[in-house]
Amino acid sequence: MPLKVKTEISPVCSFSLLINVLRLRKPSEPTMHRQVEPSKSSVRRWRVAVTAISVTRFLVGLTKKVVENNAELLRSLSFVTIDVEGSGDERVPILDVDPQGLAKMVKDKSFQSLNDQYGGVKQVATLLQTDFKKGIPGDDNDLALRTKVFGANKYQKQPAKSFFSFVLEAFKDTIIIILLVCAVLSLGFGIKQHGLKEGWYDGGSIIVAVVLVVVVSAVSNYRQSKQFEELSHETNDIRVQVVRNGRYQPVSIFELVVGDIVSLKTGDQIPADGLFVEGHSLKVDESSMTGESDHVEVNEKKNPFLLSGTKVTDGHGYMLVTAVGINTAWGEMMSSIRRDLNEETPLQARLSKLTSYIGNIGLSVAVLVLLVLLIRYFTGHTKAENGRSAFNGSKTKFDDVMNSVVGIIAAAVTIVVVAIPEGLPLAVTLTLAYSMKRMMREHAMVRKLSACETMGSATIICTDKTGTLTLNEMKVTEFWLGKEPIDNSMSSEIAPNVLQLLSEGVGLNTTGTVYKPKPTSVPEIYGSPTEKAILSWALNDMGLNIDESKQSCEIIHVEAFNSEKKRSGVLIRRSNNKRVLATHWKGAAEMLLAMCSCYYDKKGVSKFMNEDEREHIGMVIESMAAKSLRCIAFATSDVTVTDGNEENHTKLEERGLTWLGLVGLKDPCRPGVKQAVESCQNAGVSIKMITGDNMHTARAIAFECGILNSESSLHNEAVVEGVQFRNYSEEERMQKIETIRVLARSSPFDKLLMVQCLKQKGHVVAVTGDGTNDAPALKEADIGLSMGIQGTEVAKESSDIVILDDNFTSVATVLRWGRCVYNNIQKFIQFQLTVNVAALVINFIAAVSSGDVPLTAVQLLWVNLIMDTLGALALATEQPTNDLMDKRPVGRTELLITKVMWRNLIAQALYQVTILLILQFKGKSIFGVSEEVKDTLIFNTFVLCQIFNEFNARNMDKKNIFKGIHKNRLFLAIIGITLVLQAIMVEFLQRFANTERLSWEQWGACIGIAALTWPIGWIVKCIPVDKKVQTRSSAAS
Repeated sequence: MPLKVKTEISPVCSFSLLINVLRLRKPSEPTMHRQVEPSKSSVRRWRVAVTAISVTRFLVGLTKKVVENNAELLRSLSFVTIDVEGSGDERVPILDVDPQGLAKMVKDKSFQSLNDQYGGVKQVATLLQTDFKKGIPGDDNDLALRTKVFGANKYQKQPAKSFFSFVLEAFKDTIIIILLVCAVLSLGFGIKQHGLKEGWYDGGSIIVAVVLVVVVSAVSNYRQSKQFEELSHETNDIRVQVVRNGRYQPVSIFELVVGDIVSLKTGDQIPADGLFVEGHSLKVDESSMTGESDHVEVNEKKNPFLLSGTKVTDGHGYMLVTAVGINTAWGEMMSSIRRDLNEETPLQARLSKLTSYIGNIGLSVAVLVLLVLLIRYFTGHTKAENGRSAFNGSKTKFDDVMNSVVGIIAAAVTIVVVAIPEGLPLAVTLTLAYSMKRMMREHAMVRKLSACETMGSATIICTDKTGTLTLNEMKVTEFWLGKEPIDNSMSSEIAPNVLQLLSEGVGLNTTGTVYKPKPTSVPEIYGSPTEKAILSWALNDMGLNIDESKQSCEIIHVEAFNSEKKRSGVLIRRSNNKRVLATHWKGAAEMLLAMCSCYYDKKGVSKFMNEDEREHIGMVIESMAAKSLRCIAFATSDVTVTDGNEENHTKLEERGLTWLGLVGLKDPCRPGVKQAVESCQNAGVSIKMITGDNMHTARAIAFECGILNSESSLHNEAVVEGVQFRNYSEEERMQKIETIRVLARSSPFDKLLMVQCLKQKGHVVAVTGDGTNDAPALKEADIGLSMGIQGTEVAKESSDIVILDDNFTSVATVLRWGRCVYNNIQKFIQFQLTVNVAALVINFIAAVSSGDVPLTAVQLLWVNLIMDTLGALALATEQPTNDLMDKRPVGRTELLITKVMWRNLIAQALYQVTILLILQFKGKSIFGVSEEVKDTLIFNTFVLCQIFNEFNARNMDKKNIFKGIHKNRLFLAIIGITLVLQAIMVEFLQRFANTERLSWEQWGACIGIAALTWPIGWIVKCIPVDKKVQTRSSAAS
């Protein structure tokens, strides 16, 4: 317990004096008792103590007089501080706090415990050394101490899947298990028949090849898993506005500490457990914690508790953080949950069906090959190495029979391995991971994998105006008071009563804040761009005294900005006249004008507004809007209340208001936004602008951005207001939806209605949104795009992709990458199916006709490795090209394998099958080589054909397959690595791969045959396909 003293000496001084007095006594001296005569040294010690206490009391009294007289204290080195190690009772106050008890009180929402045990919210703040206005000191030592005592705002996640678990998953594949069983049997019979030195090659080679395929697949999957984990961390890293040392500053949610004062507004996620400090109309959605959908009102009197993970649905305020990380209810819940990163996208689901279909065909072929080979073997048609029949009934040893049967089974199973295109899901994962990483660099964070591929199919983008098409850097450029334009230099001519009303309307009806470290400092303004612009104008241009208004007025009720009403309001009571309640509204100019019946002139006289004057102000609004200005008006009203009648006037007046003035805010278009809009339109994607601004401002901005042009302006219905749109009949809406380019004065409901109509028309719709009320439209759309800077956490959680820089150019970039993802996957499908068809046909025909399979199990596994992993890496990492944005988007039901792909695939597969069959039946006589060399030629030619065909797959419809190849270094590196590994397989791993060394001439023949795939591919692309199909398939979205 801290020391208690009756004198007005601080506990620290008293304790220090006591220690000094006790130190004067020698350890050997006895303790004094009353009956013992005090020694001279004891008397001297007590005199020193009494003198010290007297001097201290004199100094305390003197200090009090100085403080009472508001005199300035003279600072001098009048004392020396000595660090005395005490008994442990005199702890730093913040260390006295029980973190668990404080956290439990908030989690349990125990109002009784808050008041009885802690003495209320203010006492909790004192306990945590937090100032409501200035927050915590926020220096490194303070933050370190708070983190040490209360923990960090992080929770222990479930451990991610290890690399070993990916290896195990790969080994669980049925085909891999059968191959391993065959390999083990082959190994056993081989060693028994030929001894360990010679007998391990066949079975051992298959085992090594299988392990290699499994490890490469596991490494790839593990890397993608780690990458998705990193992106997940980025998604959870929310920026939080806190007050530290009197200054507002954004910090990462992970850097939040107990004691922080956090600013909350509509749409924010509560970042930690805490207590309500101050605010207005604050409501919270606690469904994530309680499951109840009702919004809970938070206030100081009845419910000051705020829980981590919940969302602010209305109002604004400040909270005091009392628990972070694992000590919060959200932290406890999330630490026991592992996020499923194995999200299957729609495309992956379609590819899984395709894989299953092709696998069934491969299995049927493998069964046929197995039956043919077994029949040929047991009927004596299969020849051994010595040219004799491999099976001679009872004369053949059991080991030889089993070894041959195991070899036949292994060959059949390997055909299944090659036939099943398990590389397709891998290719999707690779291209999604690669595109997600690249999109992150280009200011787009993917929250849902499916959005990457779906965005490429988008046919319409519904975009916001403010901050997306414009810079969101607003500045007041015009001000009208009543009916008169006011220059900044004329502010001195405005009557004091009008200036006072403007000061109240600006300073009290705002969610922004002004911070001045010193009276002479330049004000630091925080808030939304609109609020910052208005506050900056009021302070710097008009010279209004906002602080004085805050001190002289009491806020009774606040009505937060509403996207339906397009305004915000505040009800106040002035300290100099408590019988009058004043209402201040701020919002959309033409809407407030309709609520006004009077106006102030600059002399401070309130005049009745007749129809001519109303029309004049309306024309002023229209002319400002035509200059792309956002028009914000101020209106006020006073109500006199009688005693006991205050409760009847908590609602803000909405009729008979007095018009104060009007400001025009300029928000310039973003550089490059017009080119981005044109790029999307050239790609067949229609752009629709949905804004809360009036028709004239919206039309001006739409022309400036290129959304409207001279042709579209001919349509009277290209620009409509939200109220007009929602009042259409369903038939009218469906008829006019294609014509509408701009939706002005719209509400979130209008945006949702537009998305639903467009989807009914068969469009793939992408929508941008930043507000909490945009969440339904973001969820309804095929692709929801939220804004990273101005977007609320509710909007971000409802979206699929977060545009980090709030720029429409980044939306166009996402469209390019979406098309690239789909295009890359189609390239890989074409490449892989070519290999599958060729391998299946050559093995089946060879097995049926000659009883021999030209490609062994190990060779086919090597082809599988090249095709699945290396091929996927090479083709899945192609970057988007401008060609992708010159074609029309694909529809919802477009075939995955298009006619263009079938044309290319069949041509290449026919060529490969023809060449390989010629080599199979005539290769020995053509080249004059042995059976083993002929098989090596077939294997080498087959692999080289795939390598050359990878170039053809880079572009499915363009004849120039080398365009931009220098930009994809990974592709060139993989081609080089594959060639080197193939040369090693043929020249140095003869026993492992069942190959023979080839001469330079033979290598040249193989390369020449494989290189013919290039001119064949060029000729095939001259064959026309259906123009409509060609255009759409080439869009590759």
